[in-house]
Amino acid sequence: MDNITKDPAYNAVDPADFPAMLNPGRYGERSTAFDKIISATHDHFWDPLDKKYIDFTAPFDITKEYIVNPQMNGDLKTAIGDRLDEGQKIKLANLDTLWSMSSILHGEQGALSLSASLCHILRDPGAQEYAANQTREEARHVTGFSKYIHARWGAPCTVGPALGALLNDIVSSPLVWKKIVGMQMLIEGLAMGAFASLYKEARDPLLRHLCQLVMTDEAFHHKFGKIWADRTIPNLSKSEHELIEDWAAQVFQVLLYNLGSPDQKAWIYEAVGLDPAWCQQAFMEAITDAAIREDMQDATNIFRVLIKTLLKAGIITDRTKGVYAAYIDMAELYNEGDRMVGDDIAEEGIKYLIKLNGGKLVLPSSTLVAAE
Repeated sequence: MDNITKDPAYNAVDPADFPAMLNPGRYGERSTAFDKIISATHDHFWDPLDKKYIDFTAPFDITKEYIVNPQMNGDLKTAIGDRLDEGQKIKLANLDTLWSMSSILHGEQGALSLSASLCHILRDPGAQEYAANQTREEARHVTGFSKYIHARWGAPCTVGPALGALLNDIVSSPLVWKKIVGMQMLIEGLAMGAFASLYKEARDPLLRHLCQLVMTDEAFHHKFGKIWADRTIPNLSKSEHELIEDWAAQVFQVLLYNLGSPDQKAWIYEAVGLDPAWCQQAFMEAITDAAIREDMQDATNIFRVLIKTLLKAGIITDRTKGVYAAYIDMAELYNEGDRMVGDDIAEEGIKYLIKLNGGKLVLPSSTLVAAE
């Protein structure tokens, strides 16, 4: 069980070896790699339980209005939409949004549990403090999305099989590299794309505001994965790189073909009187590789953001480039700047929070850039 830690900042101990944490020498061996991210924590503080930051009592009639622009709904682009009247379309689309919000909530819970697990094993005090900070931030995301779902639907739905299996794999894994690639790069990459898309397309102002607040945190979580990649990927052996690269490609394919598939959410179709098996067939006929490629032209497409994350980290090479090139122009993606979709939204959110908190910017220049 090789953690593949090429930089001392990511060295880990066995989860059961607490005495290793009490080694007097460990306390003085603190990396400075995460200090800027830790210091910036105060710049993006918000409290989901304080109406000063967000008010979950804001009204929205989910029986008459689309929560998210219906043009973003994959089901309504297929023959499924042809069988529904307008009221049923609103119901289907908003139940799909419930499914997405529940998936995000489960993902945030996975991030909370994973960050807490890193606190148990990261030997470096700086890395450990960063993980503790992220745990706190993920906890408020769980609270925020729980309250949003309660306000609009009453309760979340069960996690889908594909996402649930991935979250269980990376949270329970003893391997540092799998935790960081899985959560800080794959899941956080998906999340930044999802939040940017929802910020752009949500018709519910409450959801739009929640997504921006969460993005002020998530942008930094993404940076933690970037620091790992910068300090680890160039120093991998050929076999180590292939192990990580192949696992990432496998996860990408599983998520691409299963995350929004009708067979993951049969109850939604039953709720509008449709046969889930027929819906699965209609969906598969419409969602071709060409359709996926077209969707991935949007900068906020969650899978485009995920691929860019892996590509910029150096995880994708010619060995697996074809897996992704079937859907996106890899050269074009590589030539894009290093800034991630959502960074601008997050920075505007941070400025709003600094003003709201009556504080001053801790870092002298752009918070996200300074935290690189």
